[in-house]
Amino acid sequence: MPPKKRSSGTPQKKELKGNMKSGSPDSGENAVLSPERHKDKEPEFVSLSEELQATNPICDHAWRIWEREIRSMDKANVRLPLIQQWGACLFIAGMELDGLSLTFTQFLKVVGLSVKQFISLVRKMDVNVDTISPKVNTALKRLENKYDVTLALYQRFVNDLTVPCMFPSRRTELWESSWTMFLLAKGTFLQMEDDLVIAFQLLLCVLEFFTKRFTPSLLQSPYSESVSSSTLSPPTRTSRRNQGKAKTRPPEMDVQLLETLCKESDCSVDEVKNVYQTTFCAFLDSVGLSGLQGLPPLETLSKQYEELYHKNKDFDARLFLVDDETLSPSETEVEMTPRKNLSGDDVAIPVPQTPIRAAMNSIQQLRVDLTSVSDQPSSNLVVYYKNCTVDPSEEIRKRVEQLGQVFIKRFAQAVGQHCEGLGRKRFNLGAQLYYKVMESMLKSVSLNKTFTFHTSLLACALEVVMATYVGKCFGRSLGASDSVETDLCFPWILDVFQLPAFDFYKVIESFIKAEPTLKHDMMKHLEQCEHVIMESLAWKADSPLFDLLKQSREEGPGEQAEPPATLNQPLHHNHTAADLYLSPVRPSRQPPATESEPLAPGTKALRSNSLSLFYKKLYRMAYLRLKTLFSHLLTSHPELEPIIWTLLQHTLQNEYELMRDRHLDQLIMSAMYAICKVKNVDLRFKTIVTTYKEMPNTNQETFKRVLIREGQYDSIIVFYNLVFMQKLKTNILQYSSPRPPPLSPIPRIPCSPYKNSPLRVPGSNNVYVSPLKSSRMSPVVMTPRSRILISIGESFGSADKFHKINEMVSSTDWSLKRRLDGGSAPKPLKRLRFDMDGQDETDGSKSNGESTLIQKLAEMSSTRTRMQEQKLKEESVKEHPEP
Repeated sequence: MPPKKRSSGTPQKKELKGNMKSGSPDSGENAVLSPERHKDKEPEFVSLSEELQATNPICDHAWRIWEREIRSMDKANVRLPLIQQWGACLFIAGMELDGLSLTFTQFLKVVGLSVKQFISLVRKMDVNVDTISPKVNTALKRLENKYDVTLALYQRFVNDLTVPCMFPSRRTELWESSWTMFLLAKGTFLQMEDDLVIAFQLLLCVLEFFTKRFTPSLLQSPYSESVSSSTLSPPTRTSRRNQGKAKTRPPEMDVQLLETLCKESDCSVDEVKNVYQTTFCAFLDSVGLSGLQGLPPLETLSKQYEELYHKNKDFDARLFLVDDETLSPSETEVEMTPRKNLSGDDVAIPVPQTPIRAAMNSIQQLRVDLTSVSDQPSSNLVVYYKNCTVDPSEEIRKRVEQLGQVFIKRFAQAVGQHCEGLGRKRFNLGAQLYYKVMESMLKSVSLNKTFTFHTSLLACALEVVMATYVGKCFGRSLGASDSVETDLCFPWILDVFQLPAFDFYKVIESFIKAEPTLKHDMMKHLEQCEHVIMESLAWKADSPLFDLLKQSREEGPGEQAEPPATLNQPLHHNHTAADLYLSPVRPSRQPPATESEPLAPGTKALRSNSLSLFYKKLYRMAYLRLKTLFSHLLTSHPELEPIIWTLLQHTLQNEYELMRDRHLDQLIMSAMYAICKVKNVDLRFKTIVTTYKEMPNTNQETFKRVLIREGQYDSIIVFYNLVFMQKLKTNILQYSSPRPPPLSPIPRIPCSPYKNSPLRVPGSNNVYVSPLKSSRMSPVVMTPRSRILISIGESFGSADKFHKINEMVSSTDWSLKRRLDGGSAPKPLKRLRFDMDGQDETDGSKSNGESTLIQKLAEMSSTRTRMQEQKLKEESVKEHPEP
C-alpha cells in the first residue's frame, strides 16, 4: 500500500508495505515469482524476493550475484544480517534488469535500512570491482545526490525558515502543506532535482505563497511586518469548500514579503522573482492553484506528490516531516544551523557553513566582485578596440550575442521548463566576468586575432559562474555511458560551445592570473578542470592536440613535445594566453591570418608553446598520480618507481596514440602491472584496481570501460592484454635484461601557479638520461619472454584459454579475438574476471593464503606512513618556503 497518511495528509512514521500494482512487472510467467522454480535457493531468500516483488529473472540474477560475489567476501567488510545483504543483491539485479516494482522507500522499509546505510552497503559489496555495473552505480549516485540536496533543503526549511521564523509551531497543516507543495513543484518542473540553488529559490516562492495567506499577527518578525496590506485573507471553511468555483486569476506576488525572504536567506531577489514569475506560476497553473484564494488542501497536494513519487520510484521525501528512519542522515549531517542572535546586547552565534549557506555566500561574493562591471564592454575596452588595426567591437558583440543564445537554450533544456530567464541571468554574469578579465589581458592579447581565444575566455568565465551556482563538480568521464553528476557540471560548457578541451586549457592559467578577486576554491576548481582536460578530455579523437603532436613529430627529434632532460627543471614560464593560441599555425585549422603571421619562405616554425607547457604539466601530474598509487601498493619495492615512471614517460612521449579516447590512469595502472610482471613482483591487477577505486577523484568507468578499438570497449585487463602490452612489450622486456635502458629523470614538482601547497619528490638529485626509443621489432609474435607479460584472470586460467589468447594476438581476424568462450558472435566482456582466491595470475597455481604483497601491506603500520608524510612536508617547506 502507499504510505499511510494522517487526516492532514502527512505520511505516518510507520513501515510502508509494497503496492502490488505500483510497478510495471514483466508480463507472462515473469510477472509473479514462482517459488517452485527456486528450490535450489535458500527459502528465506525466496521469501524476501516475494516480499520485494522480484520477478523470476531478478531472483535468479540476484542469487548468482550472492553466490559468486558476496557469499565468500570478507565478513569484516560487511557485518549485516543476511536479509539486508540479500536485499542489496536483489536491488542490484532489479536495477540491471529494469524490473523493480517497489519504490526505493518501500524497498528500504523491507530491508530495514536508511538511504545512506543501503547505498553504503551496496558499494561495499563491489568486492570483485565489477559487481556493481555502471548502470547501477549511476542510479546510486542519482539517488544519493537527490537525497543530499533534499536533506539540505529540509534542514534549512525547518531550522532557519519555517519553525523559528514564520510558522508558530511545528507539524501544523500549513507547515506540512508547504513542504509537500515544494516537493511537488520541484519534481514536476525541475529536470535537475539536484540543483541546490534553483531548488532553494523555488522553496522561497512556496513559502511566500503560504506565508501571505497566514494571519499576519501570528507570524514572527520580520515576516509579520513584511506582509503587505494587500495580502489575501486567511482561508475560511466556506472559501475552501467553494474554491473550485472561484474564477481563475493570475497569482499575485507579495514583493515586500519575497524581498524579506531573500534578504534573510542571502539570496538574489531578481533571480527568485524570475523563478516565481516563470517556473512557480507555471506550476500553479498546472495544478489548478493560480486563482486560489485560500490554502490548498493537504490531501490534494499529498495525493499528487504520491503519484509523482511512485512514477519516479525513488524515496518519499514527505517522510522527512515525521523523522522517518529511512531518511535518517549521519550524525554530522543532522547538525542544524543555529539561528542568528538578533539581540544587539548578545554575542552572535557563529553560523556554520551549511550547503545552502555556503552556496549563497559564494554567489553573493561573485555578485559583489562584479558590482562595478557591466555585461557590455567598458569605456577602456571601447578605446582599445578603436586603436586596433581592425576594430573588433562588432565581431565581439555578435559573438557574445550568438553564444548567449546557445547557452540560454541549452541551460533551459538541462534545468527545466521556463528557466530561460535564469539562464540569461547567469550568462550575463559570465559576460561581466569575461569583459573584466579581457580588460586585464589588454597588454598581452591581440583581441582581433582569434575566434577560439574569445570563445575559450567566455567559456572560462561562464564555468566560474556555473561552478559558483551548481557547485564544484564534474560530469561525464571519458567513455562513460551516462552522466552521473549534475548536467551543468564541467565539461558541459565545452559541449555547449563545441569548444575543444585543449583550447579551453590554454586560457585557464592566464584567466586565474588576470582575475585577482577569484577565490581560492574557484582557483582549485579551475585547476581540477585543467587536470580533467590533461587526463582525458584533451585526448579525444578529434582534439587539436593530435595535430600539434603530429606536427612536432614531423619536425624531427629536436622538436619533441617536451624533452625528458627538462623534466627536473622548474615550471616557471611567462607565456600568456596569446602565446599559447597564436603560435604555431595548426594544420587544417584556422587560416594563418587568424592564428599567426605567415612564415617567410625557408623559416622554420617555432615549437608550440602550448604543446611544450601542456606536456610539462602532464608529466608532473602523471608522476604524482603514479607516486600516489605506488605509495599504497609497492613501498616495499622502491626501486620499481623510477622504472615504472620511465615506461610511462616513454609511452606518453613516443606512443601517445595509446591515449586517444582513453584516460591517463589507464596507462598508469597498465605500466605498473607490466613492470611488476617483468620484475617478478607479486602484484595482481585486481589489487591495483581495488586500491585505485578507493583513491579520491576516481571513476569506475576508468577501469571498467576502456577503448579497445573502433568504438569497442572492455575492461582494463583486456586493454592491457590486447593493446598496451602488444604495443610496448619490446620496450617492457628490456627491463628484465642485465642491461636495462636508462631511466627518465623524475619530474620536478614546483609550487603550483594556483597557489597550492608545495611538494617535493625525494631522489631528485639523481642524474638520468633519455630512455631508448622503442624497437621496430614486430609486436605480433609471442615469444617465451613476452608470454610472461600476459595478465591471466580467473577466466583465463587454463592452458586452452592461454592458447586462445595467443591466437587472438596473432590473428588479424578481430572476431576471433572476441570469442574467448568459443561463441559464434563477438561478445563484449561485461565483467572484470580477476584471479580466484589463491590463484596466481601467471600460471594458475595455488598459493597458501594471501599473497606476499597483501601480507606486507597488512603489516605496514600507520605510524610509519605518518612519519614519512611528515618528513616530506618538512623537506618541502625547506626547499619551497611560502612567499
